[in-house]
Amino acid sequence: MSLKVLVVDDASFMRTMLNDILTAEGFEIVGEAENGVEAVELYKKLKPDITTMDIVMPLKSGIDAVKEIIEIDQDAKIVMCSALGQESLVTEALNAGAKDYIIKPFDAVDVSTMVKRIAGV
Repeated sequence: MSLKVLVVDDASFMRTMLNDILTAEGFEIVGEAENGVEAVELYKKLKPDITTMDIVMPLKSGIDAVKEIIEIDQDAKIVMCSALGQESLVTEALNAGAKDYIIKPFDAVDVSTMVKRIAGV
């Protein structure tokens, strides 16, 4: 069974990059969201095995979306996607319940390794 992944980022090229990396590893992209509001709604609907979550997004930040998703599902596996220089936001996201983070620009091996580790495969 392949892992079901929800990809959340307000930049379509970042979503495409993550989709390409994750599908090459055999993961199934079950949904994409471009803001935190969509992320929470899709999480409820799709129940992904793992979610990649951008930190800075319109309507609802990735941190607020993590908090809301963790309220819905304490076992949610969320990996934050952060730009360099967002260390304090990453810490806040981890404190909110995210499992780990990856730094943009993405390295395919790092992304794959992280997702597999967090998903337990």
